Amino acid sequence: MPRTTRIALALGGGGARGYAHIGVIEELEERGYEIVGIAGTSMGALVGGLHAAGRLEPYADWARTLTQRDVLRLLDPTITGPGMVRAEKVLAKVTELVGDTFIEDLPMPFTAVATDLTARKEVWFQRGRLDAAIRASIAIPGVMWPVVMDGRLLADGGLMNPVPVAATAAISADVTVAVSLSEDLLAAEGWPVRAGHNATAVAPNEAMVRSESELARTLRSWLDSIRGQFQDDTAEVETEAEMAEPPFGRPPAGLKTSDVLDLSLDAMRTVMGRYRLAGYPPDVLITIPRSAGGTMEFHRAEEMIAIGRARTREALQGVAT
Repeated sequence: MPRTTRIALALGGGGARGYAHIGVIEELEERGYEIVGIAGTSMGALVGGLHAAGRLEPYADWARTLTQRDVLRLLDPTITGPGMVRAEKVLAKVTELVGDTFIEDLPMPFTAVATDLTARKEVWFQRGRLDAAIRASIAIPGVMWPVVMDGRLLADGGLMNPVPVAATAAISADVTVAVSLSEDLLAAEGWPVRAGHNATAVAPNEAMVRSESELARTLRSWLDSIRGQFQDDTAEVETEAEMAEPPFGRPPAGLKTSDVLDLSLDAMRTVMGRYRLAGYPPDVLITIPRSAGGTMEFHRAEEMIAIGRARTREALQGVAT
């Protein structure tokens, strides 16, 4: 009888879009693949750690029930401290599911990736308490409070390694599958497409080429517009009335501070992710578009899980096992 294909799974960071990892895992296992090791960053560490501990199903059932009000309560917003939310209630749910499980006692190899903010390097958790490693990995800068462990100030692993393929290198597997949550699709005017756009209908390669070309055109247009305002170096100093109309276009209607933070983090993840994937290419890359959902839309678990399943089916078409 043919041996079951053994998979090493690298799960990327991207906030609530990380629910798509659940759909990826469900689809892979339903197709008969055996997941033998996982490395995860941020939500990839949370989902991957729960799966490695055999506790992903109850977490997924719980996540599907969350409303926007529930999410707000769980994130525990604060106006003071080093982040907008404490998220200790979310960690409490993880601890409730995995208890005092240690990573070295899991039935498969698992790595949670975090970032040491003071040493400016990534940290791989392969030993120690599972819930603590997950908490360190999911601390999105500016959003969630970082944590201090062993004298190190730790935050989201996506700052250094958004899709941790390298951390799966020691896993004995037939195929390495990576899941990136930062595929970027742009609308014609150069802004990221909004939720509801049929992003999954665009093939990944076509999407990447289109987004890069549109981004380049948009940046050139902006730069040309700005340069035109400063061509005359001898212009007189502007009056206070003239200063009221700066030489820039208006931001998109409805753009919020959270949107700017979200776009900034995703820009960083996208660039770092492409860089790291070029150095450590997986056998199969599953991409989840940014348009699928916002970083903090944790009330949309059902939709994200379904997208994860659909994108996995697309990625596996024609792949020999």
